[in-house]
Amino acid sequence: MENRLKTLQETETAVHERFMREAIRQARKAEALEEVPIGCVIVRDGKIIARGYNRRNTDQNTLSHAELNAIRKASKKLGDWRLEGCTMYVTLEPCQMCAGALVQARIDAVVIGAMNPKAGCAGSVINLLQADGFNHKVVTLEGVLGEECSRMMKNFFARLRAKKGTSGTKIQI
Repeated sequence: MENRLKTLQETETAVHERFMREAIRQARKAEALEEVPIGCVIVRDGKIIARGYNRRNTDQNTLSHAELNAIRKASKKLGDWRLEGCTMYVTLEPCQMCAGALVQARIDAVVIGAMNPKAGCAGSVINLLQADGFNHKVVTLEGVLGEECSRMMKNFFARLRAKKGTSGTKIQI
């Protein structure tokens, strides 16, 4: 894990930002569908091998999170469920379901835009990516284009509240 962390930290900021910008483009696709704007890409050997964005409401499927959609595509492309040698760039800290899937997929690293203090499971609420007892730990890097990712989420929910009024309707991310 230490070697993976060192490699992640030594990667140029411009490289991380380039891939995070593509994750943001994916999040904008979700936003266009009036979904919570979360997007991600999976990178291997400096190339994007899979993209995903939130589609829970569109697909009427609890499992249609950006991360799971991208993991499914990457596994298909590689012909293997193990995503060793891959890094995910995601606009929002993964939830417990997605964090568990990342551990199970054996992904090397996750680069996170904005942290999620209410539901994040890469360190905010709990850190499932590096939990003791699991047979795999995922290296993380936080805050890449974090302000932009956070602003996108805040603007989405402000528009949603304005559109629906303050009726108390809850939208879960």
